[in-house]
Amino acid sequence: MRVFRAPENPIIQPEDVKPSQPGFEVICVINAGAARLKDEIILLLRVVERPRDLPPDIYLAPIYDPAAGKVVCKEFPRNAPGYDFHDPRVIGTPDGKYLTALSHLRLARSRDGIHFAIAEKPALFPENEFEAYGIEDPRITQIGDEYFVNYVAVSSLGIVTSLARTRDFTSFERLGVIFPPDNKDVEIFPEKISGCFYALHRPSISAFGKPEIWLAESPDLLCWGNHRRLIGQRANGWEDGRIGGSAVPFRIDQGWLVIYHAADKGDRYSLAALLLDGEQPWRVLARSAAPILTPEMDYEVNGFFGNVVFSCGALYEDGLVRIYYGAADTSMAYAEIPLPDILDTLAGQDL
Repeated sequence: MRVFRAPENPIIQPEDVKPSQPGFEVICVINAGAARLKDEIILLLRVVERPRDLPPDIYLAPIYDPAAGKVVCKEFPRNAPGYDFHDPRVIGTPDGKYLTALSHLRLARSRDGIHFAIAEKPALFPENEFEAYGIEDPRITQIGDEYFVNYVAVSSLGIVTSLARTRDFTSFERLGVIFPPDNKDVEIFPEKISGCFYALHRPSISAFGKPEIWLAESPDLLCWGNHRRLIGQRANGWEDGRIGGSAVPFRIDQGWLVIYHAADKGDRYSLAALLLDGEQPWRVLARSAAPILTPEMDYEVNGFFGNVVFSCGALYEDGLVRIYYGAADTSMAYAEIPLPDILDTLAGQDL
């Protein structure tokens, strides 16, 4: 496997991004959706920020209040009984969970795909009750001259996937919730197949289910149905914890290539590949026998939440799969892999 990591990695770090408001600091810039717009590569970055100068005895949960039209902070004493603070990303309380930081989406532009100019203000910021705890992990699907951005929205109502569209990444039209709670890791295919749009998604786990990849279809990108399970976890160590889609599928001669993420039971995240039939995307033709990208570099192993490579955006150009990925839940990195090398990892058995 020939994996080229950019010598400039991490290509975007938290200190490269201006906070959206006074008194906040950017702690992570990760999991960007990727697209090409004319001669530029566009990233929609997930920017994670929190209040600066936290009091030593208090945790703060920043929340967007749609009634007030602003971000407010809820306070939690660090030593309060019945509270869980072991995960730096989440506050567990008797009344439910809160996030320790608030995410929004920020635009970045580049001509060479490595050096990016980052906008000073958010492209999409929380603005309704579904987005009170932030908006995360965008995926960008180009259909004609429009770009459809689906993203995860988090609130006390659950985890939903919402959709927006744009032509220029300057103005966006929000189209609403397309997958209800709890659902995430949605990737919309970039063309109709036999008259239908298709999307990968990951429904909520339950007392019986597991975090696995499903497929849905739609006539209009808004109403989704005919849901069916696509692939599940495998007891091979590197993907026995959870799996989910990563980048938007792209068509190759052999069918649809999907980059997906997998985590083991210790929450070590890797990337792998899946090959689907070109005309019947519910037919799995092959699946990676081993990961195509794993946490190895210091910036992938150590960070806000270490041992993570997680992608929401990849481009297939000139025989190369160009992967933009979040590293250790802290920064953005870039790697490219020749398509034949990825195809060599695919095995048709044990799907």
